[in-house]
Order: sequence, then structure tokens, then C-alpha cells
Amino acid sequence: MNFSDRDQQQIKSNGLTLDKVNAQIELIKTGMAFSNLKKAATIGDGILKVENESKYLETFDAKSKSKALVKFVPASGAASRMFKFLFAFIKDYDSKNESLEGFIARTDNKMIAKFSENIQKLPFLKDVMGKASKDFESLSQDEKCLEFVKIMLGEDQLNYGFFPKGLLPFHNYGQHTSTAFEEHFYEGALYASSKGEANLHFTISEAHEEKFQKVLKAVKQPIETETNTKFNVSFSFQKSATETIAIKADDTLYREHDESLLFRPSGHGALLENLNDLDGDVVFIKNIDNVVVKDQLEGVSNSKKILAGILLEVQEQAFKYLDLINTGDISEKEMLEIAKFLTQKMNVVLVEDFDDLAPTDKQNYLETQLNKPIRVCGMVKNEGEPGGGPFWVEDEKGTVSLQIVESAQIDTSNKEQSEILSNATHFNPVDLVCGIKNHKGEKFNLLEYVDHKTAFITMKSKNGVDIKALELPGLWNGSMAFWNTIFVEVPLSTFNPVKTANDLLKPAHQIKA
Repeated sequence: MNFSDRDQQQIKSNGLTLDKVNAQIELIKTGMAFSNLKKAATIGDGILKVENESKYLETFDAKSKSKALVKFVPASGAASRMFKFLFAFIKDYDSKNESLEGFIARTDNKMIAKFSENIQKLPFLKDVMGKASKDFESLSQDEKCLEFVKIMLGEDQLNYGFFPKGLLPFHNYGQHTSTAFEEHFYEGALYASSKGEANLHFTISEAHEEKFQKVLKAVKQPIETETNTKFNVSFSFQKSATETIAIKADDTLYREHDESLLFRPSGHGALLENLNDLDGDVVFIKNIDNVVVKDQLEGVSNSKKILAGILLEVQEQAFKYLDLINTGDISEKEMLEIAKFLTQKMNVVLVEDFDDLAPTDKQNYLETQLNKPIRVCGMVKNEGEPGGGPFWVEDEKGTVSLQIVESAQIDTSNKEQSEILSNATHFNPVDLVCGIKNHKGEKFNLLEYVDHKTAFITMKSKNGVDIKALELPGLWNGSMAFWNTIFVEVPLSTFNPVKTANDLLKPAHQIKA
């Protein structure tokens, strides 16, 4: 691709290189390679079902005291998708000529019915009523719903659609309505604290930093007092060097009105850079919108502790084996013991000719397999249609490993692959506990464990022009492809994301009367 001097300067100022941009373009042109599923991971075959929870809770309590714990929360998403059905309602509802019931019948926007019927239970109520008209209570239910939504979403009103999701009202405790951002502090105090301190790291949009800092200033001290925990809070932004170039459908460069190139955020896979900058022994990862009200925190906290207990137990044994290998004095029997540990505890599928390797080669192979970052990932039973989740996957080199695979990475037109997808029993709730240091206490360079071929190609529209964009391998998908992976079944009660405003009406987000 030919780039002008001005283009090259723009590329450089973004922290990119010509080679990197050309590689991005080539990847966008050739398209994404589908994952090659071998089979779904299931209980006893890739997914661990914990029988002795108290054992891992005790392991966590005993071993975490000497560890640096960090809670990593991707929180950069805007709330616009959460209100998609409400934006459609404002746009399409003809209040002068139809009832709300008539609108629903005409548009099949059934979500607005639930929203309208439960306005009093929504955490937005206090903010909206502060701006509502004096005659609000005398309005009909249809009129109340329309005014309520207009206040929520109006650019000159609360403008919720352009707020970061983490700073929206989530839980109404009566005297105080908390945000998802605040709820992560209460969680962090329970399982991500050591010696009375908790480290919380949020990845946010740079445009929202001032808002987050303002809320942090208001809530930090009261929560510290309530939880008897000191919080060390840090923020980071997606790095411009992780942005990817956009091209038009005909594979030519897309240019803005001023002839500049278009670079776009490259999905949550870009946050691997932010994760790589952290310095912690144990890192908990959980999305900003997956929170619960305080009286349901114990179950969520225990589940996280169990995952971390599994990580700490397995990691300790892996470190012992690595120290043994590094002595250089290791027997055939000990190598077989390590191989058994890798296959039974770490889900590593050994190379076919492992038994035939020379002792030195066998030792080097075992060391390579052990010396990797470790992730313990919670998996929830499928309740509806199977989708993205845990699978055994074979790469182009013939290596089989456990991976979290999104639906978009699966060729559903392929009968065999579609059948494997239909056999999936669990899905990925984004519930991870990670070990990112080696047996010497040194940080792994996480950028070395990415499968770059698992990037996503997405079709977007910009100023009426169809464009193709590249998203980096997902943070918990291809970005962790070459980690050691342990999948663990966790209760459905630990998965409570807020994808639409109506999700805030679910029991996990409602205070018991």
C-alpha cells in the first residue's frame, strides 16, 4: 500500500510502524481464519467440577496473604447499547396517534412494556424525578414512560446513552444509588484484598477520566470506612499503538474528509497491553457490568476465592517442578510425574512423540510447557442456545489446547464444526483469575503468548461508506491462546451482566424489600 509522507507521519504519531500497518491491511484483506474445533470442553474433559469447595477456600486464605492481588476491570464501554430499545422507542413512538400498547404491537418492541411497567424499580428513578415535570404523577402511564425515557436519554437532559456504563446508576439502596464502578470496590474488599489493602485497576476511555475521578473522590473514603479496606485505585487507557487501520470494502484506504487515515480502537484484545503493565501475583478479571447488590456478594466472593485457590495450588506445584528442572538433576521417573501433572492438572496435550524424546529434549519440552502464564476461567452451564465458550481446539501445527472461542470464530456452515458447537455445555462469563509471573517472581511478557491469527474482521459504516476493520485477538480468546488454561464450572448466580436497561430489574440488581 502506498502511503504519503503525511500518512507516514500520522502512522508514526499513533505509535505504529509502516510494517505493522501493512500487516494489518493484509490481515483485513485475507480475512479471519476460523478456529478448528476438536470437541466441546465438558465436565471431566476440560472443565473441572469442584467437589471440595472448602479446600480451595482454605488454600486461598492461607496462600493469598503473601501475594500481591489485583482486580482488573475493563470499563471503557459506553452505555449506548444498553439503551438501544429505548432510543428506538423515542424515534418511532407516535404519542399523538397511538397508545404504548399500539406501538408495541406495531414495532414488536416488547422490551418497552417491561420497562414501562417497572419504572419505580429502576435505579435511574431518583435522577429522572429530579428533572421531571411538576405534573409527572398526573400523567398517564404511556405519557410517564415517554417523559422518563426522554429525560434519561436527551442530550440536554441526563444523556445516559453517552455515559460510560460503569458510572450509571445500577443499584438503589434507598438513601444512595450506587454505580457499577462502586460495586467493584465492595467485591474487591472481599476477595482482592491482602493485609487490609485492595488494588483495583480500571481500563477506561480517556474522554471519561474526569467523570471517573470525580466519582472516585466522592465514594472512596466512605467505602474504605465501611469495608475497613484501603483501596489503591489506578486507571489506564487503550493505547493508540493498539488501534488498527480501516479500509474500504474494495480494499482501498478509507480517508476522512481531511484526507487523513482512519484508525479505530481494536476491541478488548487491545487491553492485553494494559494487563501486561500490571505488577501483581494474582489478577482477577471481571467486566464492569457484572456486579450484584451487596446482600448477594458472599456467593460471588467465594466463587472467586475458589478459582484463585485452584490457581495458587496448581501454580505452587508448577513452580516446584520448574525449580527441580533448573537443578539439572532430574530422573526419568520425575519427568513422567511432571508430564502427568501437565496433562491432568493443566490440561496440556503432550506431543505424540513425547515418550520417544531424548532425556534432554524431554526436559526442555516439559520446562517450556510449565513456564507459561496460567489462567483459571470460570465457566457457566448453558441455559439457552449454545454460543461462545470452552472448546478443545487444534491449531495449524496440530497442537490441541483448551481455548475460549467466540461464535464468530466458528464456521457454522461446516456441519462438523456446527455439531461440535451444538454439543457445548458451558459458556464463558468472563470470570478469570490469572498468574502472570514465573517461578522466579518475574513478570511474563504477555505479548509473547498471543495467537495473532485469531483476530476478528468486522464490517462497519463510516459516513455512509462500508469499511472493514480489524479487532485484535480477544483478551480472553486469542490474546491468551498460549497460556496454560484451567476451566472450572461456576454457579450461574455469579453471572449478572447488564446488557440492556431491563437487566437491572433482575433479582441480582434489586434490593430485597
